[in-house]
Amino acid sequence: MKAMPRLELVQLLSAGAEIWTGKVPRAVQLSDCRGAHGAATADWVLAALLATWRNIPHFMRDQLQGRWSPSPVDDLDGKRVLILGAGDIASHVARRLAAFEVTTTMVGRTPRPGVHGVEEVHRLLPAHDACVVVVPLTDATRGLVDAGFLSAMPRGAVLVNAGRGAVVNTGALVAELSSGRLRAALDVTDPEPLPPEHPLWRAPGLLLTPHIGSNTPGALVRAYRVAAEQIALFGAGRPLTNLVHDGY
Repeated sequence: MKAMPRLELVQLLSAGAEIWTGKVPRAVQLSDCRGAHGAATADWVLAALLATWRNIPHFMRDQLQGRWSPSPVDDLDGKRVLILGAGDIASHVARRLAAFEVTTTMVGRTPRPGVHGVEEVHRLLPAHDACVVVVPLTDATRGLVDAGFLSAMPRGAVLVNAGRGAVVNTGALVAELSSGRLRAALDVTDPEPLPPEHPLWRAPGLLLTPHIGSNTPGALVRAYRVAAEQIALFGAGRPLTNLVHDGY
C-alpha cells in the first residue's frame, strides 16, 4: 500500500472481505465480488440440507463397508428454514428452497420488509428445523452463533454454515453435536484449515467440506465479470455497488 500512493480502489474476487477490512487507507475504496458466488454457494447449501436429512453420509459409510442396511430418512418438503443473512447468497438459497415448498425466514442486521432484525433471532429459532448461516465475518458477526444461539435451536435441528467459520463458536457447536441434540453441515470452520487432530473431524452428526461451496468451474468467470462491472463504474466516476460495509 505504501508503494502505491495513487491507489484508489481494491477490487476483490471473493465475496468475503474480512482479511482486507480495516487494512486499506481511508481514501481507498474496497469493493467485494458480491453477486459472483451466490448461486454456487446456494447449491452447496441445498446439497448439504438434502444430504443431512436423507442421511447420505451414513449410507456412504455403509457402501464402503459393503453393508445393505435400510433405515428411515427425512425429507426437505415442508421444512422451516431460518436464513441468517439477507444478501445475495441468502436470496439464492431462499429461491432454491421455495421449489421444495420450504418456509424460509430471513434475518439481517436491521429489520426491513421481508427481513427480521438480528435482535429477533433467538425468538425465531425455536420454530425452525434448520438455520443457514450466510453472513460475512465482521466485528458484529464474529461469534454470533454462540452457545445461547445454538441452545435456542430445537432438538434435531440442523445448522448449516456457508458464510465464515468464525461466525460460529466452534467449541459450543462441538458440545451440541457431541450431545446429539443438533446436527450440522459446515463448508467453513474456525480454525481453517481444520487441523487433523481437531474434535470437529470426529463430531457426530456433522457433514464437513473444505470451503468448496463456490469452487466450481465457472467461479472465476463470474468473479471477473462482477469485478469488470465494478471497475467500469469506477472508471466512469460512478458509485460502486459492491463497496464493503458492515451490513449483512
